[in-house]
Amino acid sequence: MTRMSYREAMREAIRAAMREDARVFLMGEDVGRYGGTYAVSKGLLEEFGPERVRDAPLSELGFVGAGVGAALGGMRPIVEVMTVNFSLLALDQIVNSAATLRHMSGGQFSVPLVVRMATGAGRQLAAQHSHSLEGWYAHVPGLTVLAPATVADARGMLAAALADPDPVIVFEHVQLYNTEGDVAEGPVDIRRAAVRRAGTQVSLVTYGGSLPKTLEAAAMLAREGIDAEVVDLRVLRPLDLPTVLASVRKTRRAVVVDEAWKTGSLAAEIVARIAEEAFYDLDAAPARVCSEEVPIPYPKHLEDAALPQAEKIVAAARALFGKP
Repeated sequence: MTRMSYREAMREAIRAAMREDARVFLMGEDVGRYGGTYAVSKGLLEEFGPERVRDAPLSELGFVGAGVGAALGGMRPIVEVMTVNFSLLALDQIVNSAATLRHMSGGQFSVPLVVRMATGAGRQLAAQHSHSLEGWYAHVPGLTVLAPATVADARGMLAAALADPDPVIVFEHVQLYNTEGDVAEGPVDIRRAAVRRAGTQVSLVTYGGSLPKTLEAAAMLAREGIDAEVVDLRVLRPLDLPTVLASVRKTRRAVVVDEAWKTGSLAAEIVARIAEEAFYDLDAAPARVCSEEVPIPYPKHLEDAALPQAEKIVAAARALFGKP
């Protein structure tokens, strides 16, 4: 086991992939000389050179499209989009091209493309750079959508993503880059959710940057005598519903924590699936803890108030037991 930061884990995953397969290259804004906006690619240009670590112009539509073309041509591109809000400029390439080409070609073509992007709020980047749009991509057939929430997943998921013949989107929450944890060698299963804390009385279902807050809430609930299980989705498409439903059927209560806005959220989909498939196993209606329905504010106290926090998760779980 090796201890490292989430940022270092992502860097080591990219480095290992590039060393092992000459077809793998990294492309995006400021990934080369600057070392990446979040310093994930620092040092890679010096090791692999400008042919394999390519600084792209400020045109997400253009360089993501180039990544799609490179994947069709037999390469294994890792395309970094600086933040998720910028990815909206490349939706045509991701949703209308990468996600559909296998289907539209009758299985003749695949697009082994990995798109990495930073997501989430909490760093006072205001309404411009605080989006949580993972649910938008999880809506689209043809994509695999990953949200590594632990250092081990940050290190292990990329190899499995690059081995996938179809496009994979990797969401890296900005609040996780400085977190530290232990990692082991080898790829991670990118089809399964993970139970991060076993419990018997309420299931807290979450992903990405909300996992640390949810684990904190579970610890707070334990001090009140409520035994919470924490399920980390990890993979947002395809959703591992069997793991979620097994947890809910055991605890008979569910709170879904999602940093996205509540309306039309991934949390809404998960609650709907629970209601459809585990309704008669529930002792209380499922609850959701999401961001307030406003553009994320800049002032720190307002940003904190707009986002899911451990205290909000605890309050939602308490309510399922009829406690104030």
